[in-house]
Amino acid sequence: MWSSIGLAVCLIPLAVAAPAHERRGTPTVELEYATVVGSSLLGVDSFKGIPYAEPPIGPLRLKPPQPITTHLGTVQATGIPRGCPQMLIGTNTGNLPENVVGELLNDQFFQTVTDAGEDCLTINVQRPSSANADSKLPVVFWIFGGGFELGSTQIYDGTGLISTSVAQGKDIIYVAVNYRVGGFGFMPGAEILKDGAANLGLLDQRLGLQWVADNIAQFGGDPSKVTIWGESAGSISVLDQMILYNGNNTYKGKPLFRAGIMDSGSVIPADPVDCPKGQVVYDQVVSAAGCSGASDTLECLRRIDYTTFLNAANSVPGIVGYNSVALSYLPRPDGVVMTDSPDILVENGQYAKVPFIVGDQEDEGTLFSLLQSNISTTEDLVNYLSTIFFHDASIEQLEDLVATYPDDPSAGSPFNTGPLYELYPQFKRLAAILGDLTFTLTRRVFLNIASKVSPDVPSWSYLASYDNVIPFLGTFHGSDLLAIYGLTPGIPAHTIQSYYISFINTMDPNEGTVGEIEWPQWSEGQELLHLKALTNSLLPDTFRNESCAYITAHKDVLHI
Repeated sequence: MWSSIGLAVCLIPLAVAAPAHERRGTPTVELEYATVVGSSLLGVDSFKGIPYAEPPIGPLRLKPPQPITTHLGTVQATGIPRGCPQMLIGTNTGNLPENVVGELLNDQFFQTVTDAGEDCLTINVQRPSSANADSKLPVVFWIFGGGFELGSTQIYDGTGLISTSVAQGKDIIYVAVNYRVGGFGFMPGAEILKDGAANLGLLDQRLGLQWVADNIAQFGGDPSKVTIWGESAGSISVLDQMILYNGNNTYKGKPLFRAGIMDSGSVIPADPVDCPKGQVVYDQVVSAAGCSGASDTLECLRRIDYTTFLNAANSVPGIVGYNSVALSYLPRPDGVVMTDSPDILVENGQYAKVPFIVGDQEDEGTLFSLLQSNISTTEDLVNYLSTIFFHDASIEQLEDLVATYPDDPSAGSPFNTGPLYELYPQFKRLAAILGDLTFTLTRRVFLNIASKVSPDVPSWSYLASYDNVIPFLGTFHGSDLLAIYGLTPGIPAHTIQSYYISFINTMDPNEGTVGEIEWPQWSEGQELLHLKALTNSLLPDTFRNESCAYITAHKDVLHI
């Protein structure tokens, strides 16, 4: 993004072979380090909350994830997995229209995690009940979103997706990983960099992928057919997994994944872990934790009790607030795991070159522009971007960027709504800018670079416009989740699931897909699949070209 939104070398032992299980009783899978007991419903076996790493508590707080080295005995993987510690949400929405508040309450950023704590590094596996250890089914590895501050596997269930795959004769296995978020997973600062404790949430995801490589065959999956898939921060994480270790995605000599799906998020240009903004965050947490006088502030953060550290980590601005997607916590270059800013790594070809799908909602920025009602002029808007987002850009550069967006509500987001829904002066303009910088136009910049660096690697892209009738929000960020998981009827859900299931099986969304238009590769004509409520079509990826050209030319100063 040109704005922000989010490895242990010792590994879990390779699973031993187990005989195929008939589905007459409780589904059970034997792994080398545990006997995993799941549940079965509606033709889907579920194993939820399987530990994949040592609990990151005590001295392992703010440390890279460690593999499990002891036998756990029997794991009852039948309950609701614990979520990792969350950033607190205390935003006052009292001055927002009632219908906006109603929509927000259904959004991922406002969903409550029912049980959270540091002992949270677990993984979910769901499969067709017909699967066994000999099935070798393709696997999709889900990474949840939440701005690298929120989220868990609690609210995501793959039953509907698996049922659709079975109905289409394209069975898949669904895996979802819990990873550390907020200050527990993405703490910045020079002390963090020196200790090798940066980007812990990404390392959690990578260890989860290694767990899949070692264990998924016992559930009926094929470790050579893994597609990584995410939304929002999870989508950004997919790109990050592609660039980790300069694009080395191998483990035991084999790729950890063969394809990727990115729903709302790709490249996030970012300053290093020890940049001034990052250091301000670290120092604030240290102060709030009462560790400022400690000789080793990082060790002090590891020693304090959970509640004290949680409150200290949450003392900095969060995504559901005035600072919006200029996040306190996000993946940052550390020179080892993420060796440089993601945009530079992609330009250098230092990423895993696998087939991918990447796309956006039409009004990505509306959700993140609701609470800046003091921005009423162009000058206010430029100053907001300068002070909150882009410290390396000059006022003149930001004025030129803003000038590519007309000071006219009819041109802003939610798009195609004329002068309606201007919540406050500059709302629709800010929403257009934040949506483009964070998701929509940076997606195009990424596709342009990737198609030049690796022209033989296929990619597909889309834009969703099926919710544009929602007042003030339009087709907003995260509104696709219900369709993705098949929880809403109609064309969008059927289309997304059909294309994605084909892609997970064959690395081509068109192969075996019935009843949908042919989705061309982006490089063939730079066309998007345009997802709409009643009918789908193709759309030239040329809208707001002036803004896109400016972002491309100035991406070096548009780091967060």
